[in-house]
Amino acid sequence: MHVLFPDFFSYIKFFINLFALVNPIGMIPIFMSMTNNQTILERNKTNFKANLSAAIILCITLFIGDSILNIFGISISSFRIAGGILIILIAMSMVSGKIIEESEQNKKSINNIKSINKDISIVPLAIPLIAGPGAISSTIVWSNYYSNWISLFLCCLLIFFFSFFCWILFKTGPCLVQFLGKTGINVLTRIMGLLLMSLGIEFITISMKSILHHF
Repeated sequence: MHVLFPDFFSYIKFFINLFALVNPIGMIPIFMSMTNNQTILERNKTNFKANLSAAIILCITLFIGDSILNIFGISISSFRIAGGILIILIAMSMVSGKIIEESEQNKKSINNIKSINKDISIVPLAIPLIAGPGAISSTIVWSNYYSNWISLFLCCLLIFFFSFFCWILFKTGPCLVQFLGKTGINVLTRIMGLLLMSLGIEFITISMKSILHHF
C-alpha cells in the first residue's frame, strides 16, 4: 500500500507512532539520572547530540530499510507482522507497568555504562533508548507506505521534528517531572501503550489482509 503526497493524516500517524514507541516523557527521568553529574552546558550538549544521532539513524533506516529486507529475501508483509508483534509486546509492558520497572533497573546500571563509555549521547541514549528496536522496525515498515522521494523527505522532516520535540522535553525535564510527578508520567506511559497496541494490531491486520489476498 502506497501513501500519496496529500495524505497528511498518515504523516501525523507516523509521528504519533514514533512518539508512542519512544515514549520521551517516560524517558525524562532516565535522561536526568544519566546526566546528573554533568554541568548544564554538558547536559545540553549530550541532549543535542543524542537526539541528532537518533534522527540520523532513523532517517537512514527510512531510506535503506526496504533494501535490507530485499537483500535477506524478507517480504514487507512478514516484517510488518514481526514489527507489529514487537510493538504489541512493548505496548503491553507499557500498559502493565513493566517498562517502568525496567526503567528503574536501567538506572541502577547507569554507573557501569558511564564508567565504560564517558560519552553517553550515542550509546545508550541515541541507540537503543531513543532509536531502539521498536522505532527502527516501525520506521522500516512505514517506509514501505511511501512511494516517492517527496514523501520520504516529509517523513525525514517529521523524524527531525520529533527529535527536536524530544530535545525540548529533555531540556525542560526537571520542570516536567516536578509538574507531572511520578503518577502523571505513569498515566501518560499507559495511555501511549494503548495507542501503541492499536498501531501494532493494525500492522498485523494489514499484513494478514495482504497475505490472504494472494490466495
